[in-house]
Amino acid sequence: MRDQLQEIFSTLNQNKLRTTLTGLSVSWGIFILIILLGAGNGLKNGVMENFQERSVNRVSLRSGTTSMPFMGLKKGRNLQFADKELDIIKTDVAESRLVTPQSNRNQTISNGNEFGSYQVRGVMPDYRGIEKLIIRPEDGRFINQLDLKDDNKVIVIDKKIEETLFKTKSAIGEYVKVEQLMFKVVGVNTKKQGWGNPSAYIPFSTYQMIYNPSKKFNNITFTVEGLNTKAENEAFNEDVRKEVGRSMSFSAEDKQALYVNNSQEDYIQTQKIFRGITLFVAIIGIFTLIAGIVGVSNIMLVSVKERTREIGIRKAIGASPMSILKIIVLESIIITSIFGYIGMLAGIGVTEGANYLMKQAAAAQASSEGMQMSVFKDPTVNLGYVLIATAILIIAGVVAGYMPAYKAVKVKPIEAMRKD
Repeated sequence: MRDQLQEIFSTLNQNKLRTTLTGLSVSWGIFILIILLGAGNGLKNGVMENFQERSVNRVSLRSGTTSMPFMGLKKGRNLQFADKELDIIKTDVAESRLVTPQSNRNQTISNGNEFGSYQVRGVMPDYRGIEKLIIRPEDGRFINQLDLKDDNKVIVIDKKIEETLFKTKSAIGEYVKVEQLMFKVVGVNTKKQGWGNPSAYIPFSTYQMIYNPSKKFNNITFTVEGLNTKAENEAFNEDVRKEVGRSMSFSAEDKQALYVNNSQEDYIQTQKIFRGITLFVAIIGIFTLIAGIVGVSNIMLVSVKERTREIGIRKAIGASPMSILKIIVLESIIITSIFGYIGMLAGIGVTEGANYLMKQAAAAQASSEGMQMSVFKDPTVNLGYVLIATAILIIAGVVAGYMPAYKAVKVKPIEAMRKD
């Protein structure tokens, strides 16, 4: 075996150009495949992460203004939700899970000499799960049912508000003034805000009592389960319009009376798009591998043809066809394995390098203010796919070397030695 390897490497050294061309076709095929898969994964991971900032099965309802008459009522009516619409979503909509109304207003929040203008949101406990707020054990708690029942003047603030009003001191258990009213800070949300200024959260019942005695509001947000296709989500949207329309006296066909934003529907559509992208990348990758296989096959065919006279001499001095085949196949395996490994390392190196740079950029962005939104993240490739692609090229190299070699060893020695 050692002698055979020495002979193979001696042959490769004597035909450096041919060896290099064969190897480059293998390396390039693996390299391009990894880059394509990495780019597809990076785009998918970046976009999907933006969905994960909130519940992907999130539905938001916003009341609007009627644009058509309904049962004797004129168009142009301004609509607002009441408790009965909230009860419909909780009890009559079977797919609903977490539910919260929401009302907002900008207020000045102060602590001593420190103050700022922030959005105060009246919400229910389920808001935390829907928006995926992060409240660590040491940062207190979120609003609970007891706060709603007793109209407690408690408040949960975003981390940025705590840093502004309390500097390095913890805000938990302290009081802040919202305009002229005092609220006790019971929790701090450390989830970084992607849009707009930091917010503060108070019990919805307290908000209604202080700022909205009419008990009317414009937003209901909830999560859903059991809607797995675009058609199911579209049907669900229409059912919600009918249920709320009956309660608020507007036509389900009136799109301006009720705005329905179904994130689940968008998420399913995005997944479908990325399945198409994945398929496209896979097809391009397969053709890239085929190009590499064709390159290996052509060069091995030329290699065997050049060595037909040598094969004839080997057979004439008693070498068995199997030993001749073994040398040529081993040569093919060595070339495809070495250069396939080089291409694999180069591709992984590029994707990992890009991933490192993106992590550094994300860390720098996280320390700055403003919108945090990624469109490209973790452009790495599953190592299993890389190994499978490399194995395919190695097998193709074996077949590419075996087929012409098998034909060559079938030629009689005297005829083989006549070949130029």
